[in-house]
Amino acid sequence: MNKLSIMNEIDEMLDTYCDGCFVRSQIRKDDGKTAAHRFCISNCTIGTQLQFLGNELNKTGSPGKN
Repeated sequence: MNKLSIMNEIDEMLDTYCDGCFVRSQIRKDDGKTAAHRFCISNCTIGTQLQFLGNELNKTGSPGKN
């Protein structure tokens, strides 16, 4: 995968699943921003996929290099 396709996939996932997420907004309202963030990166399947894509993006090198 190249950087552009990874970034596009990340953007698409965020737009599709994360924007307007009821679970995240409810946790944020009840327990705060940190708890909502922790839920997203630890318990959410989309968050796990985003972490994987972020790691793949890191493997491709810095943005200035091809």
